[in-house]
Amino acid sequence: MDVVVTGASGNIGSACVRELAHAGHDVRGLARRRPDGIGSGQGSVAWVAADVATDDLAPHLEGADAVVHLAWRFQPTHRPEVTWQTNVVGTRRVLDACSRAGVPAVVCASSVAAYSPVDHDEPVTESWATDGASGAAYCREKAYVERLLDDFEAGHPQTRVVRLRPAFVFQRSAASEQRRIFGGALARPWMFDVRRIPALPVPTGLRLQAVQSGDVGRAVTAAVERPVSGPFNLAAEGVLRRDELGELVGARTVPVPPGLVSGAMAVGWRARALPVPGSLFDALMHVPLMSSERAARELGWRPEHDAAHAVGQMLDGARLRAGSGMPPLHR
Repeated sequence: MDVVVTGASGNIGSACVRELAHAGHDVRGLARRRPDGIGSGQGSVAWVAADVATDDLAPHLEGADAVVHLAWRFQPTHRPEVTWQTNVVGTRRVLDACSRAGVPAVVCASSVAAYSPVDHDEPVTESWATDGASGAAYCREKAYVERLLDDFEAGHPQTRVVRLRPAFVFQRSAASEQRRIFGGALARPWMFDVRRIPALPVPTGLRLQAVQSGDVGRAVTAAVERPVSGPFNLAAEGVLRRDELGELVGARTVPVPPGLVSGAMAVGWRARALPVPGSLFDALMHVPLMSSERAARELGWRPEHDAAHAVGQMLDGARLRAGSGMPPLHR
């Protein structure tokens, strides 16, 4: 199959390109910046420099059997009009281009953060409301994209639309990027060395699901190949709470009031010392746990890595300054 991937050089995109090419598909990777040392084509992957927010996308989608839309900007959080232009307007432009090019299948990355907040630990199915886990721009934009997909599905019944809602996605080669995005200049690589962590502060009530990027790539490949549609949760085995996080880093844990963390992040963000606002931490504390039973049943999805392994890859990668030739994933 001929598959176009937007945001192909990012954390999820780079893994999807690998998995799709490994499965024998011809891949067109669209990214704002072409990867280092790679020409217009390499093996079954052809790279195209294109910005979903501004460029004419329909010519790049002509003849595609499926479009996998992953393009997304997390920063700058102090300029939400910039992220909105890429994340929301860009998604609308991709869907419009898919319509004009007659693409028969669209696979779009949503997120656990699109879900409405919960006050329980019962795993939710894909039927849970998607109004955003907090007022953070990331959550608001993910929820708005869900509405764009609703409208697109209603107006294009002939197009197969799949939306994937992964938990927090990690891989070793994306660790330096994620350290920069979420920690900024204050988060230095040595801070992720477990030998330097005598005690780990953990917000009371924190529980975290995660998934490795390659496992998301395998789910995307299955969604491209199988005649499925609708939403799919993607979360690896295991839920990380205080005890599991302490075991992961080999340190004793110290409970911290969530309000204290949220308030400190809000102050740091307003002072531009931290790159993410406290509202994003609020989302982390209130996103639901997800059931991935539908993905297992209809996609045949069995993640190769559990949640602890995915988070461990990020910690190791951040400590070792891991990265790749993909521009967003530079060391």
